[in-house]
Amino acid sequence: MVVCDTSPICYLILIGETGLLPQLFDSVTIPMGVKDELMAEQNYVLIQSWIAAPPDWVTIQLVPQLLDNLPAKLGRGEREAISLAASLQASLMILDDWEARQAALAQGLTVTGLLGVLFKAGTEGLLDFPNAIGRLQQTSFRASPILIQQFLDRYAQVMGQ
Repeated sequence: MVVCDTSPICYLILIGETGLLPQLFDSVTIPMGVKDELMAEQNYVLIQSWIAAPPDWVTIQLVPQLLDNLPAKLGRGEREAISLAASLQASLMILDDWEARQAALAQGLTVTGLLGVLFKAGTEGLLDFPNAIGRLQQTSFRASPILIQQFLDRYAQVMGQ
C-alpha cells in the first residue's frame, strides 16, 4: 500500500512520468484532499485533466479520521495523506515537504520523496535519471542543489558510471 501527497504527483505529471508509479508500486492511494488540491492547480490544465480522469492504478479514498497530533501548518492534502497512510498502515508514503515528512516519520511511516521515486525508477532501468532530474529542474520543483547532486552522484555510483 503506497499513499502519495499532491506535490510528487504534480511534478510527475509535469515531466510526463506518472507511468512510473504503477511500474514501481502497482497502485497508489490518495486521499480526497490530494484530489481536490490537484483539481485546484489552475495554472496547469495538464494536472487538472489527469486527475479529472485518473488512471485505474490510482485509488481515491476518504480519510476515516484525521490524526489530531499533526502540525497545524501542514496543508489539507498533507494532513489527509499522512492520516490515511497511518490508518491503512501503508508500506510507503511519497511526500516532499520537510515538515510533512517529519510528521509522517513521527507516525512510524516509511517515507520517500519525488527524488527517491525517480532514483528508484532510474536504478531499475525505467528512466534516464539524470535526464528526468533535468526536466524536473525546468519546473517549479524546489530542492537543494546539494541534495540533487547527492542523488546524481549516488546514481552514477550505483550504475557504475
